[in-house]
Amino acid sequence: MASAPRPLHGKRAVITGSSAGLGFAIAEGLAGAGCDIALHSIESEAAVAPQVKSLQYRHGVRATYVRSDLSREQGARDLLQGVDAALDGVDILVNNAVTRHFAPIDQFPVDAWEKALAVNVSAAFHLVRLALPAMRARGWGRIVNMTSIYGERGTVNRIDYVTSKSALLGFTRAVAMETLGDGITCNAVSPGSVLTPGTETRVQQICDESGIERTQAERQFLQGKQPSGRFVRPEDVAAAVAFLCSEAARDITGSVLPIDGGWLAS
Repeated sequence: MASAPRPLHGKRAVITGSSAGLGFAIAEGLAGAGCDIALHSIESEAAVAPQVKSLQYRHGVRATYVRSDLSREQGARDLLQGVDAALDGVDILVNNAVTRHFAPIDQFPVDAWEKALAVNVSAAFHLVRLALPAMRARGWGRIVNMTSIYGERGTVNRIDYVTSKSALLGFTRAVAMETLGDGITCNAVSPGSVLTPGTETRVQQICDESGIERTQAERQFLQGKQPSGRFVRPEDVAAAVAFLCSEAARDITGSVLPIDGGWLAS
């Protein structure tokens, strides 16, 4: 039996905020395409060890974990230094780490605002500026910034998330223009509502508070959002990221790919 194609065999990817949820799904998708993987979060090494082993055994790739705090510029340096030590470099950078707080703007904690800008925007800036020289030297690189439909839509009580995700769209376009001709692309993937552990908690909360069935709770959660009426699957977002990292996407740069069940079109 022929083995599955591994178009990214030998490439090395770091995905920020990837110990669980969508970030880990992206890591799995890239590992399935042949990438060596560096996971990242602020959790302990022991907590993420099972995910590292899963990538190694299921996909036969090198996998490591680097713990760092991306709310500080030094955290970006620590992350890339850790990846360099384990994988000898970075070919693919996926900026997925995010923090968020829910409150109206006039009640929004200043420290939560500053942290969101640091983790959601400044971390991407620091990681790209630090990773670019080596990518340019190799003549190949892929940068994918995980934005959101809320980067193009306003909503209440989420000023930090909407602002930071909007900023990443402009950041993506600017980096794309600065890397033309370098063999490097920079794109954004913009998911709608994805069934992640965080979303799962909110759906379950609707079930518990309203006493309704799971299907009804999902429909209520998605009301006014995705016309498809269903959650986006994490593995489909991962497949889109893997495609943007492939040679078939070498002329796609500065683009934003919505995966939103028709949300933006409605």
